[in-house]
Amino acid sequence: MSDAPLPGQPLPGVREGRVTERAALVLAPNPSPMTLDGTNTWILAEPGATEAVVVDPGPEDEGHLRRVIDAVEGAGQRVAQVLLTHGHPDHAEGAARFAELTRAPVRALDPRLRLGDEGLGEGDVVTAGGLELRVVATPGHTGDSLSFQLPADAAVLTGDTVLGRGTTVVAHPDGRLGDYLDSLRRLRSLTVDDGVSTVLPGHGPVLRDAQGALDHYLVHRARRLAQVETAVENGYRTAAEIVAHVYADVDRSVWPAAELSVRAQLDYLREHGLI
Repeated sequence: MSDAPLPGQPLPGVREGRVTERAALVLAPNPSPMTLDGTNTWILAEPGATEAVVVDPGPEDEGHLRRVIDAVEGAGQRVAQVLLTHGHPDHAEGAARFAELTRAPVRALDPRLRLGDEGLGEGDVVTAGGLELRVVATPGHTGDSLSFQLPADAAVLTGDTVLGRGTTVVAHPDGRLGDYLDSLRRLRSLTVDDGVSTVLPGHGPVLRDAQGALDHYLVHRARRLAQVETAVENGYRTAAEIVAHVYADVDRSVWPAAELSVRAQLDYLREHGLI
């Protein structure tokens, strides 16, 4: 979910094709208030390599899946591995069909999403044709959310943990705010310790100022949490009441998703003895 600008405001577009030396984007045809321009399917490969890694095949849309394959094969490559940032259908639903078309294994944190012998977890290093990806556990949006650091391009693929526009939902009860805040701090540390400068998100345009984006996310979450705490103090009781009060600046079409974030915020406040 995105706290997107209201309808009628100009939005930055998503540019398909090569966006870094090793990352190319194919946009799925599933735009909505929840998915922004659509799901970003990423093709990652070393220049001149014959193997590629595909991250988040997206929805089970035959045309989209074949466009991804055409992009890989057009670069003289084959799909060696498929990685999932998390299990939401707009990212993972097409993985089984994509694996059938490419004969590539699907790797994910959640065993239920895997097709093949290998999973994914914190600290793993994925390699293919000289490409190196480091797996970073970033739970919070969902319990199974992963990010993938691409050191050679000073980039990180964030799935729904950081979007290219607006902010994401903490999908209660699977998503937990405390975990999410820790994940944002973890990603920000990569901008300091490892020089990560670019965010390749699961939705929306590429972010060329990773540190600025993460600082914005952390400030935004602190502000929303304070607003929810104040709303409770002022007598708002249900999550729906709090959404109508706190998220009045957000398109109503995403209020059901905002309610999930509010439930996660209420849990966080209770766990820390703040309400």
